[in-house]
Amino acid sequence: MKKFALLADTLREQGILTAANTHEPVPLSLTTLMNAHDKAYVQRFIRGELSQQEEKAIGLPWSEWLVERTLRAVSGTILTSELALKHGLACHLAGGTHHAGPDYGAGFCIFNDLAVAALALVNSGKAKKVLILDCDVHQGDGTVAFFRDRANIIPVSWHCEENYPQVKQTGGINIAIPKGTNDEEYLAILTDTLPKILKSHQPDFIFYDAGVDVHQDDRLGYVNLTDAGVLARDKYVIETCIALNLPTACVIGGGYDRQEDKVAWRHSLLHQAANQVWQAVNSTEGV
Repeated sequence: MKKFALLADTLREQGILTAANTHEPVPLSLTTLMNAHDKAYVQRFIRGELSQQEEKAIGLPWSEWLVERTLRAVSGTILTSELALKHGLACHLAGGTHHAGPDYGAGFCIFNDLAVAALALVNSGKAKKVLILDCDVHQGDGTVAFFRDRANIIPVSWHCEENYPQVKQTGGINIAIPKGTNDEEYLAILTDTLPKILKSHQPDFIFYDAGVDVHQDDRLGYVNLTDAGVLARDKYVIETCIALNLPTACVIGGGYDRQEDKVAWRHSLLHQAANQVWQAVNSTEGV
């Protein structure tokens, strides 16, 4: 949990996060949350009434602080989407809780911020067709559980097939990443598939889950990307979407290391990539 504050510190040290570009989310509307998640599940979590089995599946002990952090993170993804609509590109310092389904949590995920924010965009008419591009090393199974039967919100998951969850969801678009994949192999898969997916589905909004558990030193990853590989992945995804004038909202996804400063650094690669793309676009436009 320390990685979130450490990420902010890292980005300030890099000069990427400043007072001018920092935005804090307002408290989350429970109506917005319940438009996506089961009302009873939401209420039981907020009241601390989840069963031991449900808490075990999530992997986090309940506390009032956890409730506040969870709600604030989901609200942050909604704010990130609104900023992306306004500016074209925005990045969250949290988010990517893609294992949570409509009425359950799992894998350190309580509510699915991507699902909540995507539904909020579509329901408000701010977007007609949303693609959720998920490059976390684990399948975004919870996101698929929300949208397997929808044509206007499509989850796309590049994930290590030999990894959690043991039983994968069917639905959406799934691209298997072989165990042990290196930088070159990963980027070859991504560059071969992403343009085709964007051309085929013609979205008008993108969520990008940039999990760093693809890193070679991640405790739970089984994929062997270096720092340079993660940076190249993030820059490619963002550049490709921005070139098509697609508003893109980025979240950090998973990343696991006993040394949390190392995880924070890996997560900062997303923001470094976004900053590079942002500077290049604004330089080209003469802004």
